[in-house]
Amino acid sequence: MKKIIAVNSNTYHGFSLEEAIRGTKEAGFNYIELTATKGWTEHVFPTMSLRELYEIEDQLIEAGITPITLSGHTNLMDNDRLDDFIANIRLAHFFGCKYIISSIGEAHLKDQAEASDQKVAENIKNLIPYLEEYNLTLGLENHGKHGTAKQLKAIVDLIDSERVLINYDTANAIFYGEQGLDLETDLKAAVDQIGHIHLKDKAGAQDEWNFPTLGRGDLDFKEIFEILEQNNNTSPLSIEIEFTKAGPADLAEVNQAVKDSYNYLQELGIEF
Repeated sequence: MKKIIAVNSNTYHGFSLEEAIRGTKEAGFNYIELTATKGWTEHVFPTMSLRELYEIEDQLIEAGITPITLSGHTNLMDNDRLDDFIANIRLAHFFGCKYIISSIGEAHLKDQAEASDQKVAENIKNLIPYLEEYNLTLGLENHGKHGTAKQLKAIVDLIDSERVLINYDTANAIFYGEQGLDLETDLKAAVDQIGHIHLKDKAGAQDEWNFPTLGRGDLDFKEIFEILEQNNNTSPLSIEIEFTKAGPADLAEVNQAVKDSYNYLQELGIEF
């Protein structure tokens, strides 16, 4: 089966975007998800100068890598952060991305702000004119309090716009979901609302930060692809490897993990 599969540049957290682009290309991938997560991985960011952004664009063109998605996590529960997300929408448009990703709260950062599903839905509805203007689809990522597809489906249904769908992170469903969650059941519960996917493996205990090379953890990706195929879900996918809390030993380990993930997907019959 042929799929659009990118490498999430957050896989290269702690390394440069130039290194991420090179590793993505050398592994065999043709697409990248650019990361603009404030205070975590700022490979691209709205405060960059136009000259810096053009230099990045030139690197992508030279490598033959297409930026299809921008990871622009912002706290969508907080009205004061919506302007930040609008800036990320414009940044995604600058690079020609088709998708922009955010968790509902702030990914990776301590943030105690919470709101009802109805309030979150109303906040996100305010973004729809910008998504339409810049021809982008927003993927809400399962993360933190909203760890499962079932939880996000309720919000996406309230928003009721083709511009807002679920970005399903396969490992986050286990890490943030309820004890004993069945991944395949959760995926099926919202497969019609899923418009973008983070392929991320999970190893170790449920609450252990352990997201290894694809195929080295406990997730059944063959079953995941079969569910998508059976439901005619052709969402683009982005691999994300976050290793353990200790992180990768060096850049070579990251590059090898990306290449091994590419080989694993080929073994499953995925065509790039």
